[in-house]
Amino acid sequence: MKIYNTMTRRKEDFPSSEQKKTIKMYTCGQTVYNDIHMGNARFYVVFDAIRRYLLVRGYDVNFVQNFTDIDDKIIAKASEEGVSTEEIAQRYIAHTLEDLAALSCKPATKNPLATEEIPEIISLILALIAKDFAYENDGTVYYAVEKFEDYGKLSKKNLEDLEAGARVEVEAGKRAPMDFVLWKPAKPGEPFWESPWGNGRPGWHIECSAMAKKYLGDEIDIHGGAEDLIFPHHENEIAQTEAVTGREFARCWMHCGILTTDHKKMSKSRGNFFTFREMAEKFSPDVMRFYFLTGHYRMPMEFNDSVLKAAEAGLSRIKTCYANLTHASNRENACEPAHSLESGSNFTEKFLAAMDDDFNTADAITAIFELVKHANTCLADGGDVSGLGEEMEKLCGILGINIAEEETGADDAEIEALIEARQAARTAKNFAESDRIRDELSAKGIILEDTPSGVRWRRGS
Repeated sequence: MKIYNTMTRRKEDFPSSEQKKTIKMYTCGQTVYNDIHMGNARFYVVFDAIRRYLLVRGYDVNFVQNFTDIDDKIIAKASEEGVSTEEIAQRYIAHTLEDLAALSCKPATKNPLATEEIPEIISLILALIAKDFAYENDGTVYYAVEKFEDYGKLSKKNLEDLEAGARVEVEAGKRAPMDFVLWKPAKPGEPFWESPWGNGRPGWHIECSAMAKKYLGDEIDIHGGAEDLIFPHHENEIAQTEAVTGREFARCWMHCGILTTDHKKMSKSRGNFFTFREMAEKFSPDVMRFYFLTGHYRMPMEFNDSVLKAAEAGLSRIKTCYANLTHASNRENACEPAHSLESGSNFTEKFLAAMDDDFNTADAITAIFELVKHANTCLADGGDVSGLGEEMEKLCGILGINIAEEETGADDAEIEALIEARQAARTAKNFAESDRIRDELSAKGIILEDTPSGVRWRRGS
């Protein structure tokens, strides 16, 4: 297996599960002041798919994904609504977990919250001060960037160039323009925690270093996040953690490409975002998940209704083929196949090769569509379809894409009776009655499919 490492800017061999059984994986989660937007949703789906594939390949995955539950934006939202910051945070944490479940994302091993890790954060800051990598000024603690010789190694940014591009006037209390806050004093009316430097709260960057260190140790295998976190967030995490441990923080850095609208980055600050919940009113979550995986995770993806409609059609094609395979395999007294074709194992080989090559879900889905084409040919020609449905379900399942039929409802007998009545009307060439029954079924949300194996039906999404 090869994974692209942002640190080295190349694909690198990843230890096999025989060499390294447990993978320690950390990804930066939400600052919870609003519902997740579609760019956030892509990030969550991408790393869920990566985790799922690692599990399939035989690894155990200790997967930690944090929530930032104290932040200027959370404080502003709480003030706007006249509620506590805790109420805002808990509301959107609950929403996010609900949305991730809808997107078929497996729960993390641990979802630590910044406010529950204050002792660990303070301890890490004290260690940085003791090693002369941080300093305090009037209740604010700063990280002294110039003390860390390798600063910029992830983003490939030069510290001198960064300082030259910074503001001419250095913020009061800072020793250098690029120094960043580890601990800030609380303003009147803001939540605070006691510390050796007075009442205050942690800066953003320090919380991830503290949580990764606590739950995964000094060295982790994979650290992931969105592409826009490379600098400064992940750069600062490296500086904080490695200054204390003296070890390489993460063996591999993985970053998900941005989602764009009108070719501009989707973000809450730009106001050009669509929340997952808004889009779920028009498209099912499985369509959204499928769309996110049709592109390579490192590449940017353009987002609009048109691309989701195309994804909906593509996913429907896979589901229809799978349903037809299931229907054909369940037929009684099935005819002998006119000829037998290959079992389709080469599609699995193509799928696994794609996923082994830096989790290339785009090519993996192409392999699934090749399997669909093969299966449809078998169905049309009366060929041997044994095992094809199981193979299709397995490959889609690796990506977290459910293609199985939904559970049948209590009105199935009524639906079957209407379908039989429609068939009788068609046999009698009473097409007006046949169309009327089809419209009645459509109004009930029932989709009919006339296949070589007979009429199939399913509930629409």
